[in-house]
Amino acid sequence: MIDYLIVGQGIAGTLMGYFLQKAGKRIHVLDNDSPRSSSKHAAGIINPVTGRRFVKSWRIEDLMPFAHQTYQNIELEFEIKVFHHIPLIRTLYDQKDRNNWMLRITDPAYEKYMDGKADLGSYEGQLHPDFSYGQTLQTARLDMPAFIAHFRKYWEKRGEFSISQLSVEDLDIQADSVRWGDLQARQIIFCEGSWGKQNPYFNYLPFRGAKGEIMEVAIPGANFDRILKRKLFILPLENGNYWVGTTNTNWFDHEEPTEEGKAELIEKLQAFLKPDFEIIGHHSAIRPTVKDRRPFLGHHPEQSRLIIFNGLGTKGASLGPYWAAHLVDHLLKGADLDPSVDIRRYPYPAPA
Repeated sequence: MIDYLIVGQGIAGTLMGYFLQKAGKRIHVLDNDSPRSSSKHAAGIINPVTGRRFVKSWRIEDLMPFAHQTYQNIELEFEIKVFHHIPLIRTLYDQKDRNNWMLRITDPAYEKYMDGKADLGSYEGQLHPDFSYGQTLQTARLDMPAFIAHFRKYWEKRGEFSISQLSVEDLDIQADSVRWGDLQARQIIFCEGSWGKQNPYFNYLPFRGAKGEIMEVAIPGANFDRILKRKLFILPLENGNYWVGTTNTNWFDHEEPTEEGKAELIEKLQAFLKPDFEIIGHHSAIRPTVKDRRPFLGHHPEQSRLIIFNGLGTKGASLGPYWAAHLVDHLLKGADLDPSVDIRRYPYPAPA
């Protein structure tokens, strides 16, 4: 018997597996290997200040140092390189934006995260001019596809990973364990991302789901060395190409990339980038967004052996480490869950 069966190997499932094994627990990870997994196409940006109003991300003082330390520890432990400190430049569209940015900098709570003197670096001369720019400090990027691929390979070698689509109807929930096929675990942790809303045990939770489309592009002669935000993000990849994204819609008929999405990305990129570019890839994914923009952590109200860790949304790289470790502390040490992420904040069953 193993201790935990983890369903889903996106950023949530990967971090849960890592922290549980660090605590000496036996795990097995299942993943359906869907090409639409948002973690496979995520930019992995850790950005402390977001939105048009330039506000600090929720709980960033807790989340960001923990995320940085976690990824750096993993790099040292496994001798890999997946975490990159990288400057982020963002467009200020008019004098109002500029004034608001400079006003934020005078706030002691923001001064360590923002700079009014933006260094465009190798973007200099390659952009159609905008009113002004600001620079966000302490930004970083997790190479999420490489991060997930590393752990998949690691767990495969140890016989702790399987590609499979788990159907909850096939679960045999017993008094002291849960069995699925030949696997028997003390508990199951569902880290299913956008597929969580189809899980009959947890579909009472207010999942939303947002579809995003991204492109990978080649820009001959460009050597951009930082992230640029102007209605979309452009960021350098390790293969010399660039990640461009993303579109965002809460209303969609299917999960496939669309010509409309591609056209939107092309139009927005051409609006500020002077050089020509070549589209190398065009992808789509469904993000596991939540009504109140807070993750889902906790036990099923009636089946305590079923656990959920989901709802990281668009900020999985920054949210994931802290809340994965928080859930592990709850499971192994009996620590109370933070009410802001505990699924008990929602009634069960959901009101009609």
